[in-house]
Amino acid sequence: MEVHGRVEDLRAALGSRPRPVVFVPTMGALHEGHLSLVRVGRNWAGGAGTVVASIFVNPSQFAPHEDFDAYPRPLERDLEMCREAGVDLVFTPPRDVMYAPDASVRVLEERLSQGLCGRSRPHFFGGVCTVVAKLFHIVQPDAAVFGEKDFQQLAVIRRMVRDLLWPIEIIPGPIVREVDGLAMSSRNQYLDAESRRQATVLHQALGLARAAIQGGERSSVALKELMETHVRTAPLARIDYIELVDPDALTPLEMISSQVLVAMAVFFGSTRLIDNLCLRDLTA
Repeated sequence: MEVHGRVEDLRAALGSRPRPVVFVPTMGALHEGHLSLVRVGRNWAGGAGTVVASIFVNPSQFAPHEDFDAYPRPLERDLEMCREAGVDLVFTPPRDVMYAPDASVRVLEERLSQGLCGRSRPHFFGGVCTVVAKLFHIVQPDAAVFGEKDFQQLAVIRRMVRDLLWPIEIIPGPIVREVDGLAMSSRNQYLDAESRRQATVLHQALGLARAAIQGGERSSVALKELMETHVRTAPLARIDYIELVDPDALTPLEMISSQVLVAMAVFFGSTRLIDNLCLRDLTA
């Protein structure tokens, strides 16, 4: 496995590597969820090609009051995990490689990014689109893998690729969960023992919604009330949002018909956790 921090070095290394090139962008603090994306990418390439991962904590997707400075950066551990997962090349650029001191260009998506996480974090998706656009330009992959836990991010990246006519296939990676159902996240390590225990209410609430929908419930108001009631059984939980939206347009649904994305964001202290459930065929 090769590790490069300069654009020209990474491009030179890619020049001698076989295609297809599959890209897995990360902010580090890797866990099994990230490694599953590497496996998804390798499988997409038929076990061949080149898998590239990036590790870069992107400052432009953090608001001033958020956790950029505290975000975990265990680089040596991350590189060892990449090596064990079979990553071929890792890109670890310093901040000044990705952002010039007088950088003045941003990439914005103006529809799918407005609700859900975009409502409470209006800065976030502009930062994501900008850094992913830069990384795509550097790596020039044939495909890139993004996790379904960040469902809105996945949708926004797909839209950016479609609208900018980039020849990149965006591959979804399924949510990976802990034994007790909590979705794996780099931010889980911020939770103290009691918050970690209570955080299982997210997955439980999604399970209640699934059961109710499969039992015939179609009212978003009723389903949200069901989920909110359960989340509030955790005294430390503070709900940012619970929404039922169309999984393609990400627009709110009053009544569910054929498909639905149930999405939620909940704070435990200053730690914000997200999770979701996507049901594509309610007639099955």
